[in-house]
Amino acid sequence: MDSSPLKAALADVVAIPVTPFGEDGSIDESTHRALLRRLIDGGVRTLTPNGNTGEFYALTPEERRTVTELTIDEAGERATILVGVGHDVPTAIEAAEHARDAGAQMVMVHQPVHPYVSDGGWVDYHRAIASAVPGLGVVPYLRNPQLPGARLAELADACPNVIGVKYAVPDAARFAAFARDAGLERFVWVAGLAEPYAPSYFSAGATGFTSGLVNVAPSVSLNMIEALRSGDYPAAMKVWEQIRRFEELRGANGSADNVTVVKEALASLGLCRRDVRPPSKQLPEAQRAEVAEIAAGWGI
Repeated sequence: MDSSPLKAALADVVAIPVTPFGEDGSIDESTHRALLRRLIDGGVRTLTPNGNTGEFYALTPEERRTVTELTIDEAGERATILVGVGHDVPTAIEAAEHARDAGAQMVMVHQPVHPYVSDGGWVDYHRAIASAVPGLGVVPYLRNPQLPGARLAELADACPNVIGVKYAVPDAARFAAFARDAGLERFVWVAGLAEPYAPSYFSAGATGFTSGLVNVAPSVSLNMIEALRSGDYPAAMKVWEQIRRFEELRGANGSADNVTVVKEALASLGLCRRDVRPPSKQLPEAQRAEVAEIAAGWGI
C-alpha cells in the first residue's frame, strides 16, 4: 500500500460532516449531498463520514452504511474518504470492510466505548480491525490520556497500515510526549480537538486538524491551516480569536452542544434543519440567536 497520498490527505483540514435529518427524523440524503458538495467546492479534500459531528453513535448500522456510501458517491475523486468505524470488534470490522468495498481509502477507529480499557486490550482491538483491511489506511481516534506512546508503536509494528492518529486528549504537553514516544515521523498527527487546539498541537508536531466548524465556514478552517503550514502563528491566532466563542459554545458542559451548535449555525444559513438526535438536544432560543450572529459575522 502506497500511504503517501493518504498521509497527505491527513495533513490537512479533516472535515467531519454533519448528518442532516428530515422532518420525519430520517437522514435527509439530498441535503446531505448538498452539504458535502459545499465542503468540496469550498476546498475541503478530506472527509470523515460517521465521525462524532456526524452523530455516529446516534445512527443505526444501516444509516452508517448509507452515510458511507452517499459520501463516497458524492465525493468521487475530489476528496479522500476516512470512514469512522467502531463499537464491538465484529461490528467495527464489518464497517471497515464495507468502507473498503464501497471505495473508501481509510478508516478512523473510534475510541473503544468500554468502561475497562487496558493498554494491551487497546492494541488488540485496533490490531483486529487494521488486520482485517490491510489495504486501507487506519487512523486510531485517541482520547485515552493513560495510553503510552509505546503501545501505538507496538500496534504499527504489527499493522503497518496504521499511518496516522487523531489525537484528542486536551493536553498539548502530553501530546508532544506521546508523539515522540510513539514516533513523531512515523505517523501523521492530526489534532483531534479541532481549531481551538490546532496552533498548540501544530507547534508540537501535528500537521492536520479535524473540524466540525468547517461545515459552516470552510474558508475559515482553510485560512487557519494555511497559516499554520507557513508557520505564521499570529495569523493562525487571529482565526482562533474569530472562532473562539463558537467553539466555546460547542465545548461547554462537557461538549454537550458540540453538534447542536454546528447544526444551528447551518440552520441559520438555511442549509439544513437544526434537528439532532438524543442524547444531543436543540439549543434554547437565546443561544440560537448568538450562534446565528456569529455565523453571520463570518461573511458566509
